[in-house]
Amino acid sequence: MKHAPFLIVETGQPVPSMRRYGGFPHWIRVAAGLEADETVVANVERGDPLPRREGFAGVIVSGSAAMVTDRADWSERSAGWLRDAAHEGVSLLGICYGHQLLAHALGGEVADNPAGRESGTVHIDLHPHAGEDPLFSGMPLKFAAHATHVQTVLRAPEGATVLARSEQDNCHAFRWRDRAWGVQFHPEFATHHMRGYVLARQEHLRQEGRCPATIARDVTAAPQARKLLRRFVRHARGLHSR
Repeated sequence: MKHAPFLIVETGQPVPSMRRYGGFPHWIRVAAGLEADETVVANVERGDPLPRREGFAGVIVSGSAAMVTDRADWSERSAGWLRDAAHEGVSLLGICYGHQLLAHALGGEVADNPAGRESGTVHIDLHPHAGEDPLFSGMPLKFAAHATHVQTVLRAPEGATVLARSEQDNCHAFRWRDRAWGVQFHPEFATHHMRGYVLARQEHLRQEGRCPATIARDVTAAPQARKLLRRFVRHARGLHSR
């Protein structure tokens, strides 16, 4: 049986040194266990139009070096599309920038993180009620994940449930109603992606009093975080087939 495809909303490109591994849609597709013909990519940063929402099992929104607070035209158009999709009950998963964009679209607040840049393998702490969440149930209450971001969701949208935090970020994951999720961490990152990002951001990290060599050395595998994409795919397919 042929599955309905997933739409990947591409909101940016990896840092130049990591583009030899492909773009974010490729990283997401591989981590999610999706075949090439099971995804449709819309590069909204480049100006691609977003398609009609009907016919997709779910939507995954990528990360980006852009800032949601810049309110770029392509970003605001995408936010409007995501807002409508969320209200229509489309299964959504926003990653990093996508997490922030979804929060913004639904009325949350996005801004620079007062705790500064978060970079490297971080420890995610799930709130106890995450045990009842379709994506996070059964996961350890503390697990490793890869993160690289300056902005954050300062206030989750009204009606959202905050599911996870880290030492530097109080909203690392949220669910809005029962079919839309945002995660600040990167479930699609493998260790080589994370180390590459630390290297690419090393001057910024030094300027902020951080040691890039130490952060890179502390990068470890994050298998629990990586499983989240496959969990989303399975859950969204189950909802779509009803």
